[in-house]
Amino acid sequence: TMKNPVPQAASLLLEKLLLLVHVRPLPADSGVESSAPAAPGYYDTSCFKRGDLLEVPRTLFIHFGIYLGENRVAHLMPDILPAFTGDRRQIQQVVTNKRLILGVITKMASIRVDTVEDFAYGGSILVNHMDRLFKDQVLSSEEAARRAEKLVGATAYSLLWNNCEHFVTYCRYGAPVSFQTDKFCETVKMIIRDQRSVLASALVGLASIVCLGLAPSTTLPTIFIPFILWMAG
Repeated sequence: TMKNPVPQAASLLLEKLLLLVHVRPLPADSGVESSAPAAPGYYDTSCFKRGDLLEVPRTLFIHFGIYLGENRVAHLMPDILPAFTGDRRQIQQVVTNKRLILGVITKMASIRVDTVEDFAYGGSILVNHMDRLFKDQVLSSEEAARRAEKLVGATAYSLLWNNCEHFVTYCRYGAPVSFQTDKFCETVKMIIRDQRSVLASALVGLASIVCLGLAPSTTLPTIFIPFILWMAG
C-alpha cells in the first residue's frame, strides 16, 4: 500500500525549516541535547587564510563562516541570549537548541567568533567554494575579514533575509545573498502546488506567522491556501 504523502511532505518541510536554522533534530529516545564538537586540533587550520569563506555541508543545509585567523571563525547564529544579557562569557558558550529556536522565533541572532572546532562541529569544511559563483566580485581577504569583525555582536535574524549565508556573502562578495534559501523557497512552492499537500501548506503558513509575525500578509494565506487546495481536491 502507498503511504499517505501529506504527513511525509509535512515532515520533510519541518525538517528543512529546522535544518536551515542549524537545529539538528535528535532521535526520539535521545536524552542528550546535542553531541560534543570535535576535539581541539581535529582540523588543520594551516591551510586556512584570513578572510576565507568556510562552508560546512550538512545533510540538507550548509553552515557558513568567515575565517579570521588564529583558529577563529565569525559566523551568524540565531540566539535569544543577547536580548537578556551583555555578559560575553555567557553569550560565548555553545548555543543550545533552545537558545537557537527562541532566537528564530523572536528574530534575534548574534554574529559570534568561535574556534574552527566549535564552528564546524565535526563536519567537513570547504574553503572558498562559492568563489566560482562570484568570479569578479571577490573582495580582498583582508576586507572580508574586517567586514566580519565589524559586524560581530547582536543582530536581527531572518530565515529569508538575514541568515548565515547572507552574512558571509556580504563579507566576501559585497552582496548579501542566500542560494540555499532560494532553493528552500522553490521547494516550498512545489509542495504548495501539490494538491495533496494541504497539511504541508498549513505548516508553511503557521511557520511564516511564527517567523514573520501576525499580519494579513501571513495570516490570510495560512487560512485560504489549505482551503483552496482542499476545495480543488
